[in-house]
Parts: sequence; C-alpha cells; structure tokens
Amino acid sequence: MIPAQLWREKLESWAIPQEILDQAPESPWIHPPALFQIPQLIEMSPSHERAFEALPENGSILDIGCGGGIAAFAMGKKAGKVIGVDHQDEMLEMFSENARARATESKVHLGFWPAISDEVEIADVVVAHHVVYNVLEIVPFLEAMNAHALKRVVIEMPQHHPLSNLSGAWKHFWNLDRPIKPTPKDLLNVLHDMGNNAHLQLWSGPVRVEQNPEKTVEFTRIRLCLDKRQDSEIKEFLANNPQPVQRDLATIWWDIPAKSG
Repeated sequence: MIPAQLWREKLESWAIPQEILDQAPESPWIHPPALFQIPQLIEMSPSHERAFEALPENGSILDIGCGGGIAAFAMGKKAGKVIGVDHQDEMLEMFSENARARATESKVHLGFWPAISDEVEIADVVVAHHVVYNVLEIVPFLEAMNAHALKRVVIEMPQHHPLSNLSGAWKHFWNLDRPIKPTPKDLLNVLHDMGNNAHLQLWSGPVRVEQNPEKTVEFTRIRLCLDKRQDSEIKEFLANNPQPVQRDLATIWWDIPAKSG
C-alpha cells in the first residue's frame, strides 16, 4: 500500500464511533488554550535544535498549528520574524502577545493548513509541532510546508497518537479498544515516498498537563463523550491511573534543496 494511504487508514481507525458521538453532550475535539501557553524561558529540545541550526541570523520561522508559539519563540533573538498559523483565534492572540512581549516582529493567519497556505508568507524554516496526527491528507500538508520553506522543515510529534493516554479510559468507560498506529516511522515512510531526505530522532520530554484537577476531570469527560454526572467516576479513574510525567516524542526534519538559478 502507498505510504500516504496507509497513514490515512491508520488515522481513520482513531475515529470515535458515531453512536458515541451522537450522545456526546459536547464536541470532544477540544484544545484548551491554557495548555498551549509557553514558559518565559524555553528549554531547547531536539526539535528546537534542528530548527535553530538551520535558521539564519535574523531569519524567519513559520509555525503551523502554532498555539502560543513555543516552536517559534524557542529561536530567541535569532528569529527576526515569527509567523503563526492556527485555526483558533485564542491561539493566535496568545502568539501575538508573546511576540509583543519579546519585541519580535510577527504575523498571524487564521485557518487550517494547507487550505490557507496561499495567504501565508515563505519563511527560512517551517515547523509544525503536535499537528500531523490531525491530518488525514498528509501529502498536501507536507507539500505546502516544502513550498513555504527556504532552508528546512521540522516536525515534532508524539511517538504514539496523542489520545493514546486515554486508551485505558476508553476501555473502562466504553469497553472500546483504541488503535496503536500510526507512528513517526509511518510519517517517515510518507516523506521518503515523496522524495524528501527526511531524518528521524526519537527522544522523551515532559508532559504538559492541566494543573487544575477540576479542569482535568472536565477535559477528560469532554474528550470521552461522557456526562457531568460521571465526574466522580472520572476523578476516581484518574486517581487510580495517574498520567506519566514523561512522554515519548519524535523529531522529523529535512532540508530544502537550494533552488538553482
């Protein structure tokens, strides 16, 4: 099977059964902005390092699915301009405020990548952190990244689907078995099939979690399509099944060939 088709099929296996969605009190597809705010001091990671080494002094970086902009602002003063793309206004407001706080030139674009890619500037380095597991049609997404990068593209993703941490909860509350793929190696296969000389580095880093226990219960309930009446059971489940403080991550990167002429 073509790698891109395999990627799509494996992602589609993560779909929540329609009968569960139909009774959900609210949409489970939430991204709490508070979890995307960035620290004042950003520690370098393999993903940040791969972007930093390719970024020229006073260069530009395009952050797709930017959230608060941790991938962009990790470049510090080396980035002369940061560009954020996100489909949530709250994320772009956070990104812009973080740019102002750092006296860094910025531009933001509201919408989904690659649908709005024609509106977005080209940059030296293009990054996307924790986005690709949401992308069924992965080839156009990656092609648009290539078209907007002058130097390098860097992707960060968990080694396992970001909702894997709830697989035990889906089994407990719904008796639903969740899949285990795709993985970064599946994405690497797509990139190689497209002709990109992509590299993969596996590593581990801290988990960003909601600090308010009540919010943790609320977000878990929404993601599991449960009712408020089950909050006490959710709280008990979380207490008996604490989340890990570290998670397995992957950095995939490739360089853009210099254009002749």
